[in-house]
Amino acid sequence: RIDWISNIIVVVSPENIETMKSIIEKYGHKRVMVVQGGITRHRSIFNGLKVFAENEFSTHLLKKPEVVIIHDAVRPFVEEDILLKVVMAAKEHGAAGAIRPLVSTVIASAADGSLDHSLERARYRASEMPQAFLFDIIYEAYQQCTDYDLDYGTECLHLALKYCKTNAKLVEGPADLWKVTYKRDLYAAESIIKDNLSQQVCVITEVKEAVAQVGFLLHESLKSQIKIEAVSTSLSKNDNHLQNILSGQCYNFVCVNDKNCATQETQQLVDMLEKSNIPLLYPVVLILVHVDISENISFSIGMEEVTMIKKFAREVKQKNILAYGLLIQYK
Repeated sequence: RIDWISNIIVVVSPENIETMKSIIEKYGHKRVMVVQGGITRHRSIFNGLKVFAENEFSTHLLKKPEVVIIHDAVRPFVEEDILLKVVMAAKEHGAAGAIRPLVSTVIASAADGSLDHSLERARYRASEMPQAFLFDIIYEAYQQCTDYDLDYGTECLHLALKYCKTNAKLVEGPADLWKVTYKRDLYAAESIIKDNLSQQVCVITEVKEAVAQVGFLLHESLKSQIKIEAVSTSLSKNDNHLQNILSGQCYNFVCVNDKNCATQETQQLVDMLEKSNIPLLYPVVLILVHVDISENISFSIGMEEVTMIKKFAREVKQKNILAYGLLIQYK
């Protein structure tokens, strides 16, 4: 999703390599290479760096980057903004990392289990990810590491300081860099994901004036509450704006159509969603608004339309698309 990142190295424990490869294939991830990790954090990171520098470690070397970003998979909510900040700081200072204020006071215990001393919380920060480095600096630091560093160390910024005399720039990070560590954190992470998914809606209408007006009014009424995109287009044509929205992974769509061509247009939208692989990750919500502006409106015709929408909803549910219908009839 971030086009200025040229390669993504995923370092995985040996027993999970095939699982990770299947995930990459299933979701169509590009620019991703899976590398076998080591028995400690630093040994795993070093293995990932070797892909750019050591022929023995990779069947084909990737082009060495100017800057490399190191990030933890247990911090899933990293945004492009903080990535860009640490990269630009690393280009200037050689190393950079995200930090957050401490939320608890850090204390040291004596040998007998009693309090030895406490740290003044205002003077310290929690080191977070992502961190970024000039590649040559962090790779040289790892090459000089002792076995003790590789087995017991946890801080990459410290290695750059210790072995390359590089003082890292510390960048204030956002609150959502917290780690998914305990089982309860999984529920919090799921809640954040669902909340984010519900904050964006794409309204797609035909170009017919009456239909487009319904979409316009919906856009006007919702824009103060959520992020909403409005697209007036024929789905039979290649609309770049709509393609960009799909690639941005919006999960909520309102499709407003004239009743007479609604079936074809709706099926084309479902086909586009399937090709984008969006429904593989989370359910897509698709609200179908069929506008009947004919002169001869009857209750029986309306019920036929509703029955058709219900049948369609049952079919697409198997594709992880949750379809809901609304029929508007007026003269």
